Amino acid sequence: MEVLRSQRKTAESNDVVSSLPLYRSAPALEVRLEDFELYAIDRLRVLKGISDGLSRGKKPDEMEKLVDNLWRLHMRHPHSSEDRNKDIISHFVLRLVYCRTEELRRWFLSTETSLFRYRFRLQTIESQRTLMSEFNLPYKTVSNSEFENVKEKINQVARSIGQSPSSADSIFYKVPFEEVPDLVASRRVYILKGQAYVAMSQLVSLVVTQFRTLLSKALVLTNRKWTSMIREQEKDRLTPLVESLSSSYLGPDYSQPSDFAEISLKDIDQVAQSSFPLCMRHLFEKLREDHHLKHGGRMQLGLFLKGVGLKLDDALAFWKAEFSRKVGAERFDKEYAYGIRHNYGKEGKRTDYTPYSCQKIISSVPSVGDHHGCPYRHFSEENLRAALGRMGVSNRALEDVIDRVRNKHYQLACTLTFEAVHNTSCDAGINHPNQYFSDSKRILESKNPSNPA
Repeated sequence: MEVLRSQRKTAESNDVVSSLPLYRSAPALEVRLEDFELYAIDRLRVLKGISDGLSRGKKPDEMEKLVDNLWRLHMRHPHSSEDRNKDIISHFVLRLVYCRTEELRRWFLSTETSLFRYRFRLQTIESQRTLMSEFNLPYKTVSNSEFENVKEKINQVARSIGQSPSSADSIFYKVPFEEVPDLVASRRVYILKGQAYVAMSQLVSLVVTQFRTLLSKALVLTNRKWTSMIREQEKDRLTPLVESLSSSYLGPDYSQPSDFAEISLKDIDQVAQSSFPLCMRHLFEKLREDHHLKHGGRMQLGLFLKGVGLKLDDALAFWKAEFSRKVGAERFDKEYAYGIRHNYGKEGKRTDYTPYSCQKIISSVPSVGDHHGCPYRHFSEENLRAALGRMGVSNRALEDVIDRVRNKHYQLACTLTFEAVHNTSCDAGINHPNQYFSDSKRILESKNPSNPA
């Protein structure tokens, strides 16, 4: 797959049989640099939606509908003839993005396999059989005579899981039991002499296992190519893009306040208590307590406050009031005021800096004495419980939050915190601290419009 700066890509897909690719090798396509990034971002939206749905415990039929909706929303090309190319290109771009560390590989393997699972389930029977043949699986259908010998046992399994008994024209495959571990674990197949009798409707388990194995090996090989050759060769063009995509924020722009245009200094303490997410509330409290924050904390909290509507003059007054108690007013003006003006685009390159997203905050690694980063990731369980208790999270909700943290679903943990504090659902999930703030303000003001939070 070759990436070009401006030439439109062309595609040859005559060798493709199934509508669901297996992504065995990178395609011989020419890809515009703009499409390289945009296609990857669109697929990433799908994968993150799947990850969120799974972490929320959605049922298989709910996940199937979610995947179908996500795919239609993000992966359709304006020219339908390009849909398949977008699918294939976006997969290989993200394979390159997520091959780089064990943690990234594990997430991509899990979510991409889930995407394949539900897309397979949405295929026609003919397409499913085509995919079976593409895998060159050595399994043959069970003959009618053999089926009659095990029919009653198979039907006992079917009845135990609430399915209708199999009919004489049902198609079954005989497969080594270790190749369908999810079916065995959930007792959804009959096993005899180490062989599992897998119904046509259960083929997804068999195919997904094969797909996962192929993708797992491919990610390791891609990582070797990336570290030994691609990263250095593309250091001036693709490497910065590849290295940034895994932490890309895909939501609305919070560089400027919109719904709630301004917060005042006199209300900031009250607003911090009612509408700041835990990461910003912790920084705010530490600033009030220590009258100082290191650079990472100043950036994380300062850009958040800018995004929620704290004007530059008020920001300078706010930070100076705190820091002066620790370092003195003169040193503040000399060493710290420039950085605040810089964040607002008034110094240096005049860049209007954007508040940090959840993904950026989660990926940061604070050192000793730092207070930035994501509390759900970096706090001890004891400290996290105490902090959530101060926010008013009840015991039952708190256990749900802690459970998500243990499973490393940090954004979902924040979402559950938001739901517990505001006694409402947040189906979209929390993806940005400034989203947390604006959604909180909206909810609180709708409950009590005469007394804004």
